[in-house]
Amino acid sequence: MDVEKLKEGTRKGWSQGDYSLISERLRPVAHVLVDECAISAGQEVLDAAAGDGNVAIAAAEEGASVTACDITPMMIERGRERSEAEGVDIEWVEGDVEALPFADESFECVTSAFGLFLAPRPELAAREVFRVLRPGGTFGMTAWTREGFMGQVFEMNSRFDPGPPGLPATMDWGNEAIVQSRLEGLAGSVRTERRTLRWEFDAPESYWNFLGKSGPTAARRAALEAGQLEQMRAALFEIIDRFNQADDGSVSVEGEYLLTVARKRG
Repeated sequence: MDVEKLKEGTRKGWSQGDYSLISERLRPVAHVLVDECAISAGQEVLDAAAGDGNVAIAAAEEGASVTACDITPMMIERGRERSEAEGVDIEWVEGDVEALPFADESFECVTSAFGLFLAPRPELAAREVFRVLRPGGTFGMTAWTREGFMGQVFEMNSRFDPGPPGLPATMDWGNEAIVQSRLEGLAGSVRTERRTLRWEFDAPESYWNFLGKSGPTAARRAALEAGQLEQMRAALFEIIDRFNQADDGSVSVEGEYLLTVARKRG
């Protein structure tokens, strides 16, 4: 696995389209993570793989001293613009969650909402997070579960655009047993809980169009032939049909995710 080539593809993929479309849908989870990590005024917090800053902004609004980092320069630019527009003070730093550019024990809390789970070397990412976390500090993250709606969408995407051999499944961070195993020896305690985030669209076609306007999905579709695109579209509609709770032609699904809150050994 050529990790650097993979990460360059990540930077390029997440620079395409309009990420704010996804970010807006994920914002409720940012507030869940801030509450569950008990982030409060005066705490020094790192939001790792921060995207355009959902958790970072929510934490800063609580009065925390927040640093946000992401591997994609475009995300840093968008995050800085967004936090300035929303009137919160956040330090934005370009950084890889597998090689965080911070000294040991720099933060009281480290968070990552649907970011760290994409790192190609999960054990390394976990070690880095706990390296920069102070003893007794809190780590909180979210990841889609394999069985849930978004997990099924991710796995469908991987059938049309498989990653390199040996790449761990991103959905493994949505498995309680795997999370416990990865954090063993790092965390003194680990709490996991399955939660859901509702996705609503006026029609399945609207969701298909939504996905095609943002992030790596835009790049993925651009690389597919017309026949493959139609197969992907049909596969997505089949997943929607399985999870859809609406009966009026619209889409209303619950995206299940795993919330993890861990405490570093003192």
